[in-house]
Amino acid sequence: MASILDEYEDSQNFRQSSQQHSRLTSANIGLTHSGFVNVRLEEEKPIFNKQRIDFTPPERINHLVVCNNQLCMSLGKDTLLRIDLAKPDQPNQTELGRKDDSKVHKLFLDPTGSHLLISLSTNECLYLNRNTQKVRSLSRWRGHLIESVGWNKLLGNETSTGPILVGTSQGVIFEAEISANEGSLFNTNPDQYFRQVHSLEEDGRPAPVCCLEIERGPENKYFIIATTRKRLFQFVGKVAEGSEQQGFSTIFNQNQDLLPSFQEFPANMGYSEITFYTAKLRNFPKAFAWMMGNGVLYGQLDYVRPDSLLSDVQVWEYTPDVDIIQNKPISIVLTQFHFLLLLHDRIKAICTLNGAVVYEDVFPDKFGPLKRMIKDPIGGLVWIYTERAVFRYHIQREARDVWQMYMSMNKFDLAKEYCRDRPECMDMVLAKEAEYCFQNKRYLESAKCYAMTQNYFEEIALKFIEAKQEEALKEFLLKKLNNLKQTERTQITLLVTWLTELYLNRLGQLESDGNILIFQETREEFRQFLSSAKHRECLFNNRSTIYDLLASHGNVDDMVYFSVVMQDYERVISHHCQHDNFSATLDVLPKHCDEKLFYKFSPVLMQHIPKNVVDAWIQMGNRLDPKKLIPALMNYSQMGSTQQINETIRYMEFCVYELNVTEEAIHNYLLSLYAKYKPDSLLQYLKQAGTHPKEIYYDLKYALRLCAEHGFLQACVLVYRIMELHEEAVDLALQVDVDLAKSCADLPEDDEEMRKKLWLKIARHVVQEEKDVKKAMNCLSSCNLLKIEDILPFFPDFVTIDHFKEAICSSLEEYNKHIEELKQEMEEATESAKRIREDIQEMRNKYGVVDSQEKCAACDFPLLNRPFYLFLCGHMFHNDCLFQEVTPHLSAFKQNRLEELQKKLAATTPSTKSRNRPAPKEEGDTASLGKGMGATSREQIVSDIDDIVASECAYCGELMIKSIDKPFIDPQKFEQDKSSWL
Repeated sequence: MASILDEYEDSQNFRQSSQQHSRLTSANIGLTHSGFVNVRLEEEKPIFNKQRIDFTPPERINHLVVCNNQLCMSLGKDTLLRIDLAKPDQPNQTELGRKDDSKVHKLFLDPTGSHLLISLSTNECLYLNRNTQKVRSLSRWRGHLIESVGWNKLLGNETSTGPILVGTSQGVIFEAEISANEGSLFNTNPDQYFRQVHSLEEDGRPAPVCCLEIERGPENKYFIIATTRKRLFQFVGKVAEGSEQQGFSTIFNQNQDLLPSFQEFPANMGYSEITFYTAKLRNFPKAFAWMMGNGVLYGQLDYVRPDSLLSDVQVWEYTPDVDIIQNKPISIVLTQFHFLLLLHDRIKAICTLNGAVVYEDVFPDKFGPLKRMIKDPIGGLVWIYTERAVFRYHIQREARDVWQMYMSMNKFDLAKEYCRDRPECMDMVLAKEAEYCFQNKRYLESAKCYAMTQNYFEEIALKFIEAKQEEALKEFLLKKLNNLKQTERTQITLLVTWLTELYLNRLGQLESDGNILIFQETREEFRQFLSSAKHRECLFNNRSTIYDLLASHGNVDDMVYFSVVMQDYERVISHHCQHDNFSATLDVLPKHCDEKLFYKFSPVLMQHIPKNVVDAWIQMGNRLDPKKLIPALMNYSQMGSTQQINETIRYMEFCVYELNVTEEAIHNYLLSLYAKYKPDSLLQYLKQAGTHPKEIYYDLKYALRLCAEHGFLQACVLVYRIMELHEEAVDLALQVDVDLAKSCADLPEDDEEMRKKLWLKIARHVVQEEKDVKKAMNCLSSCNLLKIEDILPFFPDFVTIDHFKEAICSSLEEYNKHIEELKQEMEEATESAKRIREDIQEMRNKYGVVDSQEKCAACDFPLLNRPFYLFLCGHMFHNDCLFQEVTPHLSAFKQNRLEELQKKLAATTPSTKSRNRPAPKEEGDTASLGKGMGATSREQIVSDIDDIVASECAYCGELMIKSIDKPFIDPQKFEQDKSSWL
């Protein structure tokens, strides 16, 4: 037998019917123009896609059920075919083994696809588990024709059904439980128990239980729905937590005293069927549809309502081609937005939103009449079968056209919910909602919706203008502005300017009406608009236009606010200055710390609020350049009040003493202020400024001229001293105070001749001008360079010697003392020379012992192989090794001197060192004399070389100490040595 899912055929009838029911377009909705072009690049797939299973049954199909990808069908009289749709190539065929005339009445498959109940026409029931091949009889069920089963979704599993409900043709509801286990030795039946819990009636007689459904709601609340041919019953009750295994008898017992809640319809077509829709990721159904004689009752399930589970209920009446006598509906399936109705030759899809038939598919007669339609609650596929064929429906993108239906019902929020991923549909919904709100005079809501559409901007704006709805127009423009991209600068500029005009008009109207509260709210909204960061660039680029609009409306406060937002502080400050609001000006300046504005407006502010301005300058600190503030200071210090002058001096002192400004102009200006208005501080400033020309930041010549003009002689003396014009300083100081002149006379410490000359000036002044001999004598004691004989010429002839007696005696005593000191120094020098001669003689007689195995301290070779040096510290060096160690550490001068001596030494001829030298002949006396002179010269050269190279040990002497901070490797050769190690 071929696989039941090998190949599929697309139904041609479905294509024809889908073309007949085209979807709504914007043309028949009557919307305004949209910016979207409705062009479909490819044909959309239909919602209901029928596929025929390539399967020819060996016998006629009696019944078929599908659940959890498990398909079971009854073939002929005694055959049962089971297929796992995940493994369609491995069908399982089971024989029921019935030899009587019993037929399969109905099949029931639980939600897990594990438990199959087979109801027989002989009032018997069989059970088959998915994992077994053995068909087992349910003995306790015998005698009842099973019409419906209510499965337990909570407790059912692969081995047990848990407590379930069973409805019979006699209106009796039983509670039962089936287990797949073999049981004990004495009880091999799969049915654990089978007991009656309730019975249903119609018109006082038992009525078959057509459908049963068990659902669990919140708080352990259970809902049981049972249907007969005309009635729909509801049983509601709570089951104690942990007692679910005990069954549902307690729920029926709770409703025993009251009549069960039910809905009844008059028409009777002999049976009814109820179906439910459960959304994905949910555990319980959310909607239902009940097919009965009068039509289809459908609605929502509300688990919170205490009295009834059903809500938003409505009845869809059968179309004229449906007749409950001749052309009865056979079966019903509920999807998210449709219910499918099966007739004997066709299937209809009715939208639950508007009750319209949106799809109809007619089946060919060659397959025979349609028998039943089943939906797999787990997989979601819909199955239809005849006696000779099986069909399957794929339902895809069922919600794609729902937005149109919600839109036509004016349920715009739901419509937008179902077209979020389709911008062209969202645009149509928004446009329809905007139009609907506009017609109902909900203008603000209309404006918000219009702003999100692609409709013509001009058309919408004119609608609000004609309706005189400026608030709505403003809302529309604001929303439109927020939706624009930053690259759309022209559109942004237009909207920003227009909105500014609208805000200003509104503010002016509110102000004239005296509505203060709304005026404040609107102003705050307008200011938020002006300070919007998103549109800051546009506002900045068009600020002149905004200023003109604000000025044309006379809105000064908002113009100032806008200037602050744009950081156009110059305009703000100019406004405050024009209105003589200098305090407000000074509030703006320090907050934004713009130095250029300080320089520009300080002259005006200094004239009116000098103290506050100087406080602001001081607060700014070194962020201001004091030199650029001098013009304002000088202008008002000359023509201003005493307060202005004092504040000017205060700021200059702050610059000099706190900021340590070194600009010459600042110091010169402070000097001029001190000289004119605060002379007591002039001399103190000059003293603090320093006494060395390099430490002085003011112009010395300017300071000298300024002090001379104002007669400040002591200050002039101080400047002269700094300029090292000592004679001028002493001459001017003598006009002020002799002590001041004395302090000036001692300044040239290194020039004794100058000091003596200055002190002679002081002495002459004391003698000739003050005629005070005692003071003149004090000059001798104050300066050790002056002698009595230096100042005697200044005294007049009539002065007696008594006045100089002490001075002359003191001078003579000093001469004697000086002579004695010289004698003592000569004796000490003679003694020192004597000791040196003795040390030299001792050193000549000093010697050292060198072992034959001694080695050079530098090269570690035997010492006696070459000429060597021996030092008192014990270090011994070869002659050439010592040269190599010492030469790099010598100064450039000594290196040159050493090189020169070595050249001279090489040029001289060494003298013969023979111990028995023959006596020179007479004629050779001159030659012998020359050789003797050459030997003497050579010894002198060797001695000079020794003085340079061997004056001290290379390892213990001063050279080694001086080289301690030198690197081991020459920095110039570091890279070369480094690379040699790599």
